[in-house]
Amino acid sequence: MTREVDRRKMVEDFLRDIWSDGNVDRCGRYLSDIYTIHHDPGDPWDGQTLDLAAFEERVRQSRKPFPDQQFRVQEMFADGNAVVATWLWSATHRGDIQGFPATGKPVTMSGVTIYYFDNEERISGHWQVVDRLGVFRQLQRARAS
Repeated sequence: MTREVDRRKMVEDFLRDIWSDGNVDRCGRYLSDIYTIHHDPGDPWDGQTLDLAAFEERVRQSRKPFPDQQFRVQEMFADGNAVVATWLWSATHRGDIQGFPATGKPVTMSGVTIYYFDNEERISGHWQVVDRLGVFRQLQRARAS
């Protein structure tokens, strides 16, 4: 396998294992000791550099309102030390989030993430744009119904 294929596989496994399946204790299989969130507007961790324990807490907090969340990769491209993934996300709103009590309603979102790799072939950070406004609107509609 080429390095680009290996990196794409790692990103796909990371999204499934950590973010979709919630196996937070496995973050060390995929991540550098230091992880930088270069750009992620609306994310409370935007611009921060996290150690492994802080990243694991980020995953726990992010999954809490949406414990059944699933990421479905649509496209992936590799270039240099980066992998670009476009994805669709779906979940059920089961916990309170930013003033929205749990509704039990389905929520969807799309996004694109560029994952960066270090010299040891671990994911060391990301640059991301997601449709958080769309999620906010879905939560407003669910609250009103």
